[in-house]
Amino acid sequence: MVAALVMVPVCVVVTSIFSTEDEIWQHLTATLLPRLLTNTLWLALGVMIGTSLLGVSLAWFTAVYTFPGSRFFSWALFLPLAIPAYVTAFVALGIFDFTGPLQTTLRKLFDADLFWIPDIRGGPGVAVVMTLAFYPYVFLLARNAFLTQGKRLLEVAQSLGLNHRQGFFKVALPMARPWIAAGVMLALMETLADFGTVTIFNYDTFTTAIYKAWFSLFSLTAASQLASLLILIVFVIIMTEQYFRSRMRFAESKQSARIERIRLTGWQAVAVTTFASTVLFFAFILPVAQLTLWAVDSFSDSLNQRYLEFVWHSLSLAIIATILTTFAAILLAYAARLHTGFLTRFAVRLATIGYALPGAVLAVGIFIPLAWLDSLLSDWLLVLFNFESGLLIQGTLIVMLIAYMTRFMAVSYFPLESSLTRITRSIDEAAIGFGISGWKMLGTVHLPMLRSGLFTALVLVFVDVMKEMPITLMTRPFNWDTLAVRIFSLTSEGEWQQAALPALTLILVGLIPIILLIHQTEK
Repeated sequence: MVAALVMVPVCVVVTSIFSTEDEIWQHLTATLLPRLLTNTLWLALGVMIGTSLLGVSLAWFTAVYTFPGSRFFSWALFLPLAIPAYVTAFVALGIFDFTGPLQTTLRKLFDADLFWIPDIRGGPGVAVVMTLAFYPYVFLLARNAFLTQGKRLLEVAQSLGLNHRQGFFKVALPMARPWIAAGVMLALMETLADFGTVTIFNYDTFTTAIYKAWFSLFSLTAASQLASLLILIVFVIIMTEQYFRSRMRFAESKQSARIERIRLTGWQAVAVTTFASTVLFFAFILPVAQLTLWAVDSFSDSLNQRYLEFVWHSLSLAIIATILTTFAAILLAYAARLHTGFLTRFAVRLATIGYALPGAVLAVGIFIPLAWLDSLLSDWLLVLFNFESGLLIQGTLIVMLIAYMTRFMAVSYFPLESSLTRITRSIDEAAIGFGISGWKMLGTVHLPMLRSGLFTALVLVFVDVMKEMPITLMTRPFNWDTLAVRIFSLTSEGEWQQAALPALTLILVGLIPIILLIHQTEK
């Protein structure tokens, strides 16, 4: 049932590609599609290159070398994960745009036009912002790979006549390639799914086109057809990621990797520390500092009854979605433990594919069948009871909650599945010996032992729902705004200062899983 729930929106969107009678779609194909493909391609390429360069280099330095601040940077460079990319985007515009404080100050100082400063609103500006937001995915996986390789691998390379630089490019980097590829794929998927950042920069990609086709052209057909093209792109990326994952065959034990690191001295130590400090400054310190200044200035205007309503909506929605999603994930993980056949494993794989799909695609795919069901129910009530019910499902939280469950099932499932694998079969056999089996075993034996995985799953889903923008924006009831939607509304009108307080709130919530992640990594 859970797998079917996920596959319904996917099937609805994919089958819409065969519809050819929509004039709006023909108009989009003739005018908009080439630009969407070009923008999306260049943005994806830019983020791939940027996250690879930053993530791999920082991972290598913090995993293999000791330099001033290396222990601090080994965990601090994860912190940008707590900042939604759309928050980094409007902070960057607020600071570096033509009317921002940087260019304004420079014009006053030099009394001249700053024609040599590139326009941040173009494609390169979006790519830089997304690189700063998504490089931690590559950093996390690449660093784990380099840590498992350790200094010993470099010593082997040196014994073959290679220096440190040659050892990195010819030995360490090729061995870490599957992990790096997986991290780059994660960053790429986030880039394709992003809606807030490209909207703030007014940079058209598939996600913005889906939104405009639905809400500006009022054409669900055109929106679903654009979404189907995006699904095809995502499917190709998933297959590529699976290919690289299948090649992950070489790894050393952690025991051999936790050995003494190489100490950098002189200009090399200064250069690496400066590089890590610069990345951390632009990716985390500067956005948080600017948001804090804006929030202090606008605090009295922002903190009112309406703001508390946004917070309540975000919290209540996140709590309900977290409980439902985690409950479904527990059922899914337990079913996979009890039944290890092909059908169960296939159904579990389908049920967890939703996280790879952009929120805008899921919103379209879920809204279309529910709108059909709504119309069917209304007709039945009119025929059977002569009662005009109006819309029963559309415009309610049900649409949003189904979309959230579909999107974040994988986030909840994998920590639980990982924790379940640590419970040995001998424990099950002992429980059966005491007459405990089936779902009773889950409640009395397994759930108490799943506390760690359950807590991780709850926290991750809660934070992701709090930050989710496209699903909330496209499926929420009328005038039912959350913090993420409030940020979108304010930044669409260029009111950066007013958006600072809700953005800071989301960052503080986002820091919770990052702290958990750092704690787990440092174990």
